[in-house]
This record gives sequence, C-alpha cells and structure tokens, in this order.
Amino acid sequence: MSLHLRPVQFVDTPVGREGDVARLAGGMLWFAAYEVIEQDARRTVAIADFDRALGGDARAAALHAAITAPRPPLRLGERVLRLDQPQVAGIVNATPDSFSADGRPDDPAAAAAAGMDMLASGAALIDVGGESTRPGAPLVWEGDEAKRVVPVVERLAAAGAPVSIDTRKAPVMEAALAAGAALVNDVSALLWDDRAAGVVARAGCPVVLMHSPDPKKGPHGGSGYRDVLTQVFDWLEARIAAAVAAGIDRSRIIVDPGIGFGKSLADNLALLNGLALFHGLGCPIMLGASRKRMIGALANEAPAGERLGGSIALAVKGASLGAQLIRVHDVAETVQALKVWRGLQDQALVAR
Repeated sequence: MSLHLRPVQFVDTPVGREGDVARLAGGMLWFAAYEVIEQDARRTVAIADFDRALGGDARAAALHAAITAPRPPLRLGERVLRLDQPQVAGIVNATPDSFSADGRPDDPAAAAAAGMDMLASGAALIDVGGESTRPGAPLVWEGDEAKRVVPVVERLAAAGAPVSIDTRKAPVMEAALAAGAALVNDVSALLWDDRAAGVVARAGCPVVLMHSPDPKKGPHGGSGYRDVLTQVFDWLEARIAAAVAAGIDRSRIIVDPGIGFGKSLADNLALLNGLALFHGLGCPIMLGASRKRMIGALANEAPAGERLGGSIALAVKGASLGAQLIRVHDVAETVQALKVWRGLQDQALVAR
C-alpha cells in the first residue's frame, strides 16, 4: 500500500494562520495537518512542517497538490454547477420499490414533477434512476429501464433542470443523454457494461465513478477489507486512470466511496469519518448516504421512511469534510441544514 494523506485538524478561519493551514479543494474549509498513512503506520504532519517532512516525497507532493487544487465548475447543459461549496443532488427513482414516494415507473409526469419540486427546494441536480440497487433487487432489462427513465428525463430537461442518469447500462446512458441528461452516475464505475466508458467519452459529459467490491457481479457483496479507507481510495484511483485512458476528461470525473455498497457498518463509518482522504484523488466527491441501512443500524432499526434525522446528520458530516455533492431523497430539509451549516462557516471566517 502506498502513502496516503488525510486532511485533519480543520480550523474555522485561515485569518492570521498563513503558512500554517491549507485550503481544501478550493472550498470553504481549511485544515492544519495531515494524517500520513503508510502501511500500518500513521503519523500527523502539520502543514507548516509539510515541506520539511514530506516535500521530497513525490507521492506526497502530488496528493497535496490534488487535495488543495480548486475543483472547476461542471457545465450541465445550460447550467453551471459550482463546486466550491456543497451542493444537493435530489433523487428521483422511477422504480416500484423506491425509498421514497417518487417511485412512479408508470407515471413519468408525476416523477418529473417530484424532480421539479426538488429543484425549487434548492437541489442543484436531479438524479434519475430506473433500477433499484438495494440488496436482492432484481436486474432490470435495459429496455424496460430506458422506458422508465427517458420520459422523466425529457420532461425535466425540457423544463431546464440539470439531470443526471443513474445507470450502469450503456444503452440506458445513451437514451438518457439523448433525452437531455447531462451527467452519468454509474454505481459500477463503468465496469458493468463494456461499452459504458466509450459512451461517456463520446458524450463528453461528467461521470460519477462509485466504488463497490465487485461491480461485474453487482453492487453488493465483498469479503471484507484490511483497511477500507485506503483500499477504496486505491480502487477509485485505478478507475480514474482507466476512465482517463478511455478518453474521459479527468476534470469531468466525480468519485463516490459507495456508502452501503458491499460494506459493513464499521466500514461505512470508517469511510464517512475518513472522507477527506478522497480529496487526494483530485476529483469532486459525491456522498450518497441518504436513508441508508446504516442509519437504522445506529438508531433502533428505524425503517427507511423514518431516517430523515440520520440522513441530515450524514449530509452535514459530508459537508464538514468537503464533499461537493450530497445525494439525498429529502431535498428541502437537507438544503436547509446545509444553509445553516454554511452560515456558521461564513460567520467563523469573519469572526475576530
């Protein structure tokens, strides 16, 4: 395992601390040190001591550059998505077993209306999916999946909404992009369908690469991790390299650690606590933890429809570690929580 850097010791403001703190990914957060992970050894290196302690290490220098580089905005159709602050992606599932009331595979007008409500509530992106990825969910034929999502995408795009298509199948990607989708969100990181990388490269659109243990078999499974944080990082690093080799512009790649996909509760908690490590990939981070099973595991087995509080807690945790995109079912509540979080951040920046 190679060296990894995790930003730690976050501070309220960089004022008066020049040279002692670094800005995280051009966003609203500053940090004063790195946790340096090498094999099983971990140590803390202050930003002020970085050049002396790690400046001669090419891997460390590259990670530091990636962690501190601003993330350029993404163009999604006629809209531009800024990544210097956390944004909310609203989930619209055109599936019969959705976590939420938007699951209307036979009523695309109602599903699109749900998406427009999310946009009005502050979502920056509407993520439309037509196949459930929950454990044990049946595989949906690509033709049926396309029939579910295309009418929804068409309506949303025609109304000016920025839309992403949540699919692992190349034909569904093609159909949704033709209907107006501007981003591909693939839970298999372009590994399920051999044509997927080519579709994304030709479209020139942004893509989310999500981690799961064995995407060719499905999004769940896996036999455990020795160090989930660094292993998921290394896997995503390899997928980014493969995507770039396939012709996808690195500046259009977003990463997702895959909370809940083939991971235990302990794994999920480790990924969430260590989320800042993934800034070393040099790409925006999407966090999808809304209504996940881990919330029930921590809160009296609360069913999916009663996990709002936990979802908000995880969204704020993600924002506090620099996640640029928070993918959620409950848009209005999450947007409100993040506005309050941002107000606190803004006040801290100017406080004396």
